[in-house]
Amino acid sequence: MQQLIMNILNLLFTKDGLIFQIYKNKDFLEERSYFVDEETPYNFIGEKLDEVLAKQSFDEIYVISALNHFTLMPEGFSDHGIGYDLISYNAHVEKEKEELMLSINEKFKVQFYYTFPKDFYKKIKQLGIPTYFNFSGEKFLNSINNKNNKEIHINLYHNQCEFFAIDNKKVILYNNLDINSEVDFLYFIMFTLNKIHFGIHETTFFAYGETTENETFISELQKFVKNLTIVFDNVPNKNFILS
Repeated sequence: MQQLIMNILNLLFTKDGLIFQIYKNKDFLEERSYFVDEETPYNFIGEKLDEVLAKQSFDEIYVISALNHFTLMPEGFSDHGIGYDLISYNAHVEKEKEELMLSINEKFKVQFYYTFPKDFYKKIKQLGIPTYFNFSGEKFLNSINNKNNKEIHINLYHNQCEFFAIDNKKVILYNNLDINSEVDFLYFIMFTLNKIHFGIHETTFFAYGETTENETFISELQKFVKNLTIVFDNVPNKNFILS
């Protein structure tokens, strides 16, 4: 029986970038990243998305949003009508420009309401291809193997950081920060520890993603914490949250 060939596109949207991967079945074909800087045009990411979607005919698309328009709720919360309002406590929301989405994590019994830019959403959906949307926090949380009592799991991006505080297999806190300074990363992590009463020496730290790109943050963190493990370091053609 002839094997069905599947062309798969993975898309990751971050604070200031777009990362994509293309697979043919399980064979990796291409990965590229685009990031906004002072010289890029206003609609740079939208234009790059158009280029990626036009590359070839895809059979499935997987979209992950790491944009920090979100809120975390317990599993089973069903008042979806106030999703925008809940998110607005953490970030400015423009309903006419943002699509409300929901991702559920059964492993830790929590769910994320998040928004995704409507213009990107429409560009992708209008192709009529089976498309699966998810929030980076849910994908990250589902990748965590929790063993110890108090743990901090940190996923590093380009100018961005998301982290979970977990105690005895329960999510205590999640945050997704848009920061340009690695020193600020460290400040927020240590500030969080103090607020939730996680002692430095009793907490185990795990880092993922752009750990080499954020080596200053990693080296500074190692000065303060006793137990730090680099679980996954992004290398070319292998992105943690897309793997």
